[in-house]
Amino acid sequence: MHETAGAWRRTAEGAGLLRTDGSVASTIFAEMTALAARTGAINLGQGFPDEDGPAEVLEAAREAIASGANQYAPGVGVPELREAICEHQRRFYGLRVDPDTEVIVTTGATEALAAALLALVDGPGDEVVVFEPYYDSYAACVALSGATLRTVPLRWPDFQPDLDELAAVVNDRTRIILVNDPHNPTGAVFERGVLDEIVRLAHAHDAIILTDEVYEHLTFDVPHTPIATLPGAAERTLSISSAGKTFRTTGWKVGWVTGPAELITAVLTVKQYLSYTSGSAFQPAVAVGLRLPDAFFAGIAADMKHKRDILGDGLRAAGFAVSEPRGSYFTVADAARLGVADAEAFCQGELAAAGVVGIPITAFTTPERRHEYATLVRFAACKRTDVLEAAAARLAALPR
Repeated sequence: MHETAGAWRRTAEGAGLLRTDGSVASTIFAEMTALAARTGAINLGQGFPDEDGPAEVLEAAREAIASGANQYAPGVGVPELREAICEHQRRFYGLRVDPDTEVIVTTGATEALAAALLALVDGPGDEVVVFEPYYDSYAACVALSGATLRTVPLRWPDFQPDLDELAAVVNDRTRIILVNDPHNPTGAVFERGVLDEIVRLAHAHDAIILTDEVYEHLTFDVPHTPIATLPGAAERTLSISSAGKTFRTTGWKVGWVTGPAELITAVLTVKQYLSYTSGSAFQPAVAVGLRLPDAFFAGIAADMKHKRDILGDGLRAAGFAVSEPRGSYFTVADAARLGVADAEAFCQGELAAAGVVGIPITAFTTPERRHEYATLVRFAACKRTDVLEAAAARLAALPR
């Protein structure tokens, strides 16, 4: 085998992209969604809504298609959306962003993350620090960049990092500190002291902060604080978000990244060779969404909080211990009280047999730490209330 191909295979296997027999490893989301389809279970595994987004946004997409917005958009994104993103950052966070030099529209947040990592990591010798458990694409993108993945554990039940452990992991080889806040899969919202320490460490070790903030408008009783708003942070922070979670349009794959012009230019050098551009008719529609009144954004957070409570109450009634999330779509529950020692086997066995699909938290961890999360399951609350109530009734039938 050619050495380049051999190196790719070793890297891909180590990141879980390939099985040892050379076949492509499917994501946990694909596996559990297929399980739900096969068994007729309620899918609380994959985090996609089962309701459409706001009518104004959907109608704006139809109008854009009808008016001919069906060819390539500019590689950096249509001006209307770039301007709306900058207005959004100023309106909600007081951040001033130049629409011409400090924002790129991407094919979802995942492309923004991939392009940033590929652009800013110099390869072997660099390290990327993430908080564990982590969204599964992080490890894959870090592997593709050639960097070493370093993790800081988030532990049950509050999933806040220990600051001494964080300081011990970040070092002069750290190129990027990747922050997901609000956090998937745990639902944690990082405390201000955590954010301050991330900024301090980034300065001390000349690291870039890369933030994944796709759940920014889905926090419960606590505000979302972008790291870029903290003193000394904006100059070294790239902030990523997307339309999918806020506007219930996950299939549109419209995301964006904002930050200093020098870093944005570096990201664009890679992004232009990935998708180049996408979602020409969806981009002006997302601009409409970002300009909706404050009542809309308050309403989606209140609605998700209500759904969180329905799901949490159902899980507790079924015998689970529950970590109450402060943001995102997700609730993490501990099945140990049900006599479960292996959440993966439980999700594929008794839980699916009861008619509900969740995802074991071990799918979001490194092999070395899986034992710390062995009994934890992530459930998604981003479903209709009647679906969540039906799921709660099914969960009540689990043996204890």
